[in-house]
Amino acid sequence: MPPLTRTEAETRARLLTVHRYAVDLDLTRGDEAFGSVTRISFSAEPGTDSFVQVKPTTLRRAVLNGRDLDPAALDGNVLPLTGLAADNELLVEADMAFSRTGEGLHRFTDPADGETYVYSQGFLEDAQRVYACFDQPDLKAVFDLAVTAPPAWTVLGNAVPTRTGRDGDGRWTFATTPPISTYLFAVAAGPYHSVRTEHAGLPFGLHCRRSLAAHLDADADELFDISRRCFDHYADIFDEPYPFDSYDQAFVPEFNAGAMENPGLVTFRDEFVFRSAVTGTERQTRAMVIAHEMAHMWFGDLVTLRWWDDIWLNESFAEYMGYQVLSELTRDATTGWQAAGPWTSFAVVRKSWGYDADQRPSTHPVAPSADGVADTSGALSNFDGISYAKGASAIRQLVAWLGEKTFLAGVNDHITRHRFGNATLADFTDSLARAATDRDVRGWADAWLRTTGPDTLTVRTGPETDGGYDVTVERDGSRPHLLVIGCYDTDPDRPGTLVPGAPVPLNVPGDATATLTAPRAALLLPNDGDLTYAKVRLDPHSWRTVTTSLSGVPDALSRAVLWNTARDMVRDGDLPPADHIALVARHLPAESDPSVIHGVLTFARTTVAGCYLDPAGQQDALAALSATARALLDRPDADDDVRLAGLRALIDCAPPGPAARELADWLETGTLPGGAPADPELRWRILGRLAVLGAVDEAAVAAELARDPSSTGHESAAHCRAALPTEPAKRAAWRALFDDDALTNNLAIQTASGFWQPEQLDLLAGYAVPWFDAAAATAARRGPAIAQALVRFGFPDHHPTPEVLAAGEACLARADLLPAFRRQLVDKLDDLHRAARVRRTG
Repeated sequence: MPPLTRTEAETRARLLTVHRYAVDLDLTRGDEAFGSVTRISFSAEPGTDSFVQVKPTTLRRAVLNGRDLDPAALDGNVLPLTGLAADNELLVEADMAFSRTGEGLHRFTDPADGETYVYSQGFLEDAQRVYACFDQPDLKAVFDLAVTAPPAWTVLGNAVPTRTGRDGDGRWTFATTPPISTYLFAVAAGPYHSVRTEHAGLPFGLHCRRSLAAHLDADADELFDISRRCFDHYADIFDEPYPFDSYDQAFVPEFNAGAMENPGLVTFRDEFVFRSAVTGTERQTRAMVIAHEMAHMWFGDLVTLRWWDDIWLNESFAEYMGYQVLSELTRDATTGWQAAGPWTSFAVVRKSWGYDADQRPSTHPVAPSADGVADTSGALSNFDGISYAKGASAIRQLVAWLGEKTFLAGVNDHITRHRFGNATLADFTDSLARAATDRDVRGWADAWLRTTGPDTLTVRTGPETDGGYDVTVERDGSRPHLLVIGCYDTDPDRPGTLVPGAPVPLNVPGDATATLTAPRAALLLPNDGDLTYAKVRLDPHSWRTVTTSLSGVPDALSRAVLWNTARDMVRDGDLPPADHIALVARHLPAESDPSVIHGVLTFARTTVAGCYLDPAGQQDALAALSATARALLDRPDADDDVRLAGLRALIDCAPPGPAARELADWLETGTLPGGAPADPELRWRILGRLAVLGAVDEAAVAAELARDPSSTGHESAAHCRAALPTEPAKRAAWRALFDDDALTNNLAIQTASGFWQPEQLDLLAGYAVPWFDAAAATAARRGPAIAQALVRFGFPDHHPTPEVLAAGEACLARADLLPAFRRQLVDKLDDLHRAARVRRTG
C-alpha cells in the first residue's frame, strides 16, 4: 500500500476541515478480526474530490452523504470520495484484522493464564488499521468512542469511560475528547488489572495484564509518586492546564516502542513492570519515560506537528523534558530512583545513540527540510537517535544559551498560540524569538537544526605561561557552542585521584576557533557537564592522564563524557580496540554509577570485542571483561546496584571453561554471588549465555520454560534456542524467521538476537550472505515493524568480511526494498564497513 505523500496531505488539508469521529469497535468477533464502524463529520470545498484511508480485511459498506460508495473502489488503503458537499458525513463499516506485530490493534494471549488483551498503536499511519480516517496529523477532530467487548473485560481510551451495557454485557462509551490527531486515538481492552487513584481532581490509573498484577502492585506507589510529581511540575512550568479529562498509564505486551503518548491513555511496554531485580538506574529510566510521555500531553498532543518533518518538535522536546524534569525532582529514598543521575544516563546511553546515527550515511538534520520527508515511509525512518538524543542535546544547549526562564517563556507562548492545533519549526522559533528579543534564535536554529553530523572539538595546548596554558579549541564543524572546560589536578595524597579546579566557561562562535588561557592542569576536559553536542579530543597530556586516572574523576557525568570520548576514538580508529578493552579493565572496576557500568561494558562486549577485534583476540577480551565484572561484583564498597550490574556483566562475558561451569552451578543451585536472588531474569540470562557456549541443550531450555511459562519465558526460550551452537538449532531459527510468518514481533526479535553470536563464527559463516535476500523478502511480506526488528536485532554484525559486505551492497542496490528495511540496512552496512576498517587499522 502506498504511503501518504506530503503533497497529498497538504492538498487534503486545504480542502477539508474534520469535525468529529464517532468510532464503534466490536471486539467480540473472534481471534482474527474485529468490527469497525466509523462516522466522520467534515467540511469541504463543494464539488471537490478527496479520499479517506482504511486498511480492512473486508470493506462492508461505505456511505457518503446518504450515497452508497462501491466497496470495490477501495485501492489498497485509499477510498476515493467524489463530489463532496460543504458539510459531509461519511459512514464506513469494515472488518479489520487484529495485529500480531504491534501495528494497529494488537491482540495478545498471555501464555501464563490464557487471558487475551488488545491495544491500539495508531502511530504515523496505523490508525487506519483500526478505523477509517483522514490519517494525517494536521486534520484534528474530536472523538467519540464506543466499544463492545467480552463482559469480563475492562476497556480504556483517551477519555473517561462509562459502562453502558445492560445485564453485564460489555458495552462501553467514552466522553468526547478535545481535538486530537488521528494517530493519537487509543483503545485498550482485556481483563486488565487496574490500580486507581485521583490527583489534581483527575482520575489516574495504572493497568497491566493479570499475570503481572503482583509486580504492578509492588511498584504502584512509586509509579504514582513519580506521576504526581511530574504532573505538578508541568503544572508549575506550563501556563496551559492539563488538557484532557484523565490520566491512565497502561503497560501492554509486545509493544514495539518504549511508550506512546496517547492523550489520557499512555501505553508503555510492559517490561517496565519489573518482575525481577533491577538497578536504581533502571527505575530512573522508567521514571524518565513517564516524564517524557507526560510532557507530550502539552508538546505533541495539545500542540501537534503539522507534518512529519517536525517530529523533533515532539520527541526532542519530550526527551529533554524527561531528563531535565527528573533531574529537578528531589530524591525519595523509598522509590530507588536517583534524581542526580539522569543526565549521566543520557550521556552514556542515549547520547551515544545520537552520535552513532549522526555519523552514518542516513544522517539527517534534526529538522529536515520539506523535501526531506516526502512521505510517511520516510518519516518512519526518522524516529532515531537524531530526532531523540541529538535533538534533546540541541535543546539542552539552547537552554544553556537562552537561559531556562527565557526558554520556558518561549515554550509557553508557543503552546498558547497553537493550543489544540498544529505547528512547525518556524512557529516554534518565532515564539522563542518573541521571548528572547536580543538573540538570533532563527540563526541558531539554522546552525543547529538544519545541519548534519557532530562537530568535533579538539584541545591543543601551547607553552606554559605563569602557571597556565594558552589553549586553542579547534572546531571541525560550524555550530556555535557554549560549554565548560573542566580543569583537574592530581591529588598528591591519593594517587590516581583527580581534584577539580575552577571550570573555565567557553563560547566557541559559529565561525571561529576559540582561544583561552587555562590554569595548569593534569586534565583539561572540554564539554565538562555535557552541555553541548560534540565529539571531543583531548590534548596528549590530558589523554595520558585519562589512561591512568579516569576512575579518579570525581563526578559521574564527567566520567561519562570521557568514556564517550574513548568510545568515539575507537570507533574512528584513533584508539586500538585492545587499548579500549585495557582502559575498561583498568578503570571500570572502581565505577559507582550503574548507567556508566552498563553503557561502557555493553559497548566493550558487543561492539569492541564482538565486532572490532579480530576473532583471534576476542577470547582474551572476554576474559578481561569478565575479570572486570567480577571485580565490580566483589568490591567491598559496592552497593546493590553496582553488584547487580557486575553480576549481569559477569554472566554476559563468561568465556568457555571454568566460568561456564560456574554459571551452570549457579543455575542448578539457585545461589548467586553477591546475594542476588535467582530471579527469572537472571536465570534466563545465565541460560542464554550457557546456550551460546554450548553448555546446555534443548532439554534445559524446555525445563526452564516449564519453570517460567510466562510470555517473557517464551521469548527468552526462543532466544536461547536460536543461540544453541548446533546446525539443527540454527536451521530451526532460520525457518522461524524467514519461512514461517507466525512469529509475533517480540518472538521475532528474540529469535533474531539469539541467532548471531561472535563465538559461533564458523557455524554461522554460511548464513551471512543468504541473510540479505531472506530478510528483504520477509520484510516485504510482514511490514515495517518486522523489517526493523530483523535488521536491528538480526543483522550479521560479527561478519565484516568482503563477501558479506559485497552481498549487503548488492542487496542495497535493489529497487524493491521496503523503505524501513532499506534505511536500517544502510546504517548496519555502514557499521559493518566501520568494523572492517577498525580491524584493519587496530
